[in-house]
Formats: sequence, structure tokens, C-alpha cells
Amino acid sequence: MNKTWIVAAETYLRQVKSWSFVMLVLSPFVLIAISLGVGYFSATSSVDQTKIAVISNQPALRKQFIKDNQDDVKTSVTTVSAAKKKVAKDNLAGYLVISSDATKVSGVYHANDSLSGGMRTKINTFLGKTQQQLNISNAKLSAGQLKSLNEPPAFKQQIKKKVSGASLAKMASFWILTFMIYMVLITYSSVTAQEIASEKGTKIMEIIFSSTKASKYFIGKIVGVLMVILTQIVVYLVGGYAFFELAMQLGKVKDFMTEYHSLVSAVVRNLVNVNLAFVLLGVIIYTIVSAFSGALVAKAEDAPKAAQPAIYLSMIAFFITIPFSNNADALLVKILSYVPFFSSYFMPLRVINSNASGLEIGVSLVILIASIAGLVIYISRIYEGLILQTDDTSFWKRLKRGLAYQK
Repeated sequence: MNKTWIVAAETYLRQVKSWSFVMLVLSPFVLIAISLGVGYFSATSSVDQTKIAVISNQPALRKQFIKDNQDDVKTSVTTVSAAKKKVAKDNLAGYLVISSDATKVSGVYHANDSLSGGMRTKINTFLGKTQQQLNISNAKLSAGQLKSLNEPPAFKQQIKKKVSGASLAKMASFWILTFMIYMVLITYSSVTAQEIASEKGTKIMEIIFSSTKASKYFIGKIVGVLMVILTQIVVYLVGGYAFFELAMQLGKVKDFMTEYHSLVSAVVRNLVNVNLAFVLLGVIIYTIVSAFSGALVAKAEDAPKAAQPAIYLSMIAFFITIPFSNNADALLVKILSYVPFFSSYFMPLRVINSNASGLEIGVSLVILIASIAGLVIYISRIYEGLILQTDDTSFWKRLKRGLAYQK
């Protein structure tokens, strides 16, 4: 067992120390950081160009307007002359002059371009509310009359529950999960196949097999690659959470989360459940097939081709899943949700759409785990016969010879 872990540790360290792994892990964060940086500095540089200044002969009016619209006002500009200079330099959208006497409130907007509809509405709302307060004050109404004027209208919502929000959450969950499985499988199928294939034709393998069993060596290789996968997942979870917290500080993500909280929560629940087990087990079984394919190549130079069988199988499962994204009740979906190599795609689809009972999910998991165990045991027994083949024969001859190997 110690030798198995030595092989696993050596495989793990060689992978995580490679530049390809570092770039694979860091590239999403670099892209996110660039996007956030560009968005932040663009917003910072252009924010003043969308703001207005407010000048008034009534400080209380100006203070109240800023309080109601603080994100739209450049508070440091307090005079007409300063506002004119800012507008001339295109550092300010315009300036609003609010004046008031005993009976009338008025506002005049000065700018090179017309106001946006949203800002015009805010100004009109503020002026209308202020004028109404002035009118009420001048009318000298009694307490009863004032109460009648302030009586709000009655408004209720009677909304029938629709499945649109739930359907959107299911659809988003399906696509996120499907692409996540597909991309992880494609990436690590290539990594695993090349890891195994690169050892073809080297005398060192004969020396290794003289000191340890080929089965232990094979299992160590698989465990090492799985440790690499788990490392990447952990980095993505920790880094993703850190970037999310950073993005929340920008305000846009926070507003989105507030508005679509129920949708986001539903998507997260669909992802962080038993579906993660199917994702991980799917990666494991495809990794084993990739290792088997890598051992079948004729020489190390053929390593780039080694992952093709596993990649093609994953592509078939991926493209078969797509037409059933809105039809989880289909008979083919139910059948393939129990078939290894396909269940990692189809059972999560049924789970997301609540079309699978706990017993059905459990049976699918047991079949998938049993298949993985069976593949590991069988391939580990014939691994020596596979990896030591170096003659440049056809793929099928090498496969037949490897399957017939006995020791």
C-alpha cells in the first residue's frame, strides 16, 4: 500500500508543479480579475460623466435631493461657476438649479445633452413632492383634512404561482452541471491518457514492475490524478468564493443577488447535492478509461491521440443529453440514467427535474460505483501487459493482446 501512495504522490506532485496545471487553475481567475478590473476602472472613470450637480438657494432642498438621489449627484460641486467648468470639461453630465419661494418650487437643468428618462423622472418626482408639501403648508388645512390628503391608495398583488422561475432554475442548473462535467472530463481525460502514454517504451517500467505490482502502480496513477482534480476543485471553490465577495463590493452583483435571490438559491441547491457525487464518479470512470487508452498506444509519441476514445465517448454522452434538457420523463433518459458513462449526465438531469426517487438514485450510484470498482480491478490485472507493449501494430491487435494478458 505504501508503494501505491508513493506512485500517487509522485504523479500528483508532477502534475501540480507543471505550468500547464498552474495555467489551467489560474486562467479563470485571471480572466475574472481582468473583467472586474476593467469594469471597475471603466465605471470609476465614467461615473462623474453620468452625475449631475445640484445648486439651490435653499440648502435644505439641496440636501434633501442629494439624500434621495445620492448615487446621481456630484456633491463636491456647489456653485454654478464650478459646475459650468466641469460640464465644459465633460467631467459632469450637467447641473440642476433648484429655487423656491413662498408659493413655487422650480428647477432648471443645464447641460450639453438632454437628460436621460430615469434622471428626468427622479427630478420631476422630487419637484412634485416638494411642491405638494409647499401647497399643503400654504393651504393651512386642519388635521383631519391633512390626514385625508395623506391617505395612501390600496394596492395588492394576487400572483398565481407559475413554473417559469422554477423552469429557469432547472434549465440553468442543467446547463451549468452538464458543461462542468463535460469540460472536466475533456481536460482530465487528456491529462490522464498522456500521463500513462508517456511511459510507453521506457525501460524504467520494467524496473518498476520488478519491485512492485503493476496493479498497485496503476491504482497509484489513478489516485494521483484524482488528487489533482480535487485540488483544482478546492482551489475553484475557495477562489470563487473570494472573487464573489470581492464582486459584491462593486454593488452590481449585490443588486443582482437581491433581485434574483430565489433563482440563485434554486440553482445552488440543484448543484450542491447528490449531483456532485455523480460528477465526481463520472470523472473517475472516464479517468480510468483514459488511463486504459493511454496504455494501449504504441509509443510515447502517440500520447496526444491516447485520450480520443474517452473524449469521443464523453462527447456522445454530452450531445445525447442536450435534446432531453426539457424532457426528463423520456424513457431513454430513464434507461441511460442507470448506464455507466451516461448516468453522470442523465441522472443529474432527472434529479434536477425531481423525476427520480431516492431508490432510483441509490441504484444508479451503486451501479456506477460497482462499474468503477470492476474496471479498476480488471485493468490493474492486465496493466502490465498493456503498458509493456511497444510493437507498432494496429490498435485492435494491441487491445486483444492486452485483454488476453495473464500473469
